[in-house]
Amino acid sequence: MALIVLAADKGAPGVTTAATALAAVWPRPVLLAECDPAGGDLAYRLPAADGGVLNPARGLLSLGAVARRGLEPAQIHEHTQKIIGGLDVLAGVTHGEQAAGLTWLWEPLGRSLAAIPNADVIADCGRLGTYPQIADLIAQATTTVLLTRPSLEHVAHLRERLSVSKADGVVVIADPRSYRGQIDEVRRIVGPSVRFVHGLAHDPKGAELLRGSWGGRLDRTLLIRTARDLVRRIT
Repeated sequence: MALIVLAADKGAPGVTTAATALAAVWPRPVLLAECDPAGGDLAYRLPAADGGVLNPARGLLSLGAVARRGLEPAQIHEHTQKIIGGLDVLAGVTHGEQAAGLTWLWEPLGRSLAAIPNADVIADCGRLGTYPQIADLIAQATTTVLLTRPSLEHVAHLRERLSVSKADGVVVIADPRSYRGQIDEVRRIVGPSVRFVHGLAHDPKGAELLRGSWGGRLDRTLLIRTARDLVRRIT
């Protein structure tokens, strides 16, 4: 099945929120994998299916403890957890020091995520550049998408990143008040270096609902409505 990687070049444009929103509306069975070597917060951000908290020690950390003897795609789900709404999540490390002991893991993890049977994988790879080893995972991706804010600083860094690395698409975290204009401007600057430039609404209220209230109110948010449009573009 497909491995879709989401990452950013600069700052914090909302990769984790975007990955979670896409996974929430994905049209096929999907696993949300937190693969940010700098440390993530899914274990603290999203409630477990039973309303409790996720176990931060179950995920990449527990997988890494057993994968030195070899890693097969079927092993991945032994280390996932379900969040409210039924989504399967592979929780990542919670700080960069934990990732220092997993530098060998990224390539076999990428191969295994790309080969999981009967499910796609959306991988949140955080910010590029700080941990070069994550490139070994990204190399296994079916589709690589870079996220950016529409500011001049972020887009300039994005253009430099695209000149030295491969990406299939760009997603602009755009203000709903000037949504199309901001996306069109980034598209003009990026040019033909990627297959598509699309948007995702900057929607703090929707992002807050995504943290735990997966009901009708969430489905009506700009975040989820634009996430559905983005899914159609990616798939």
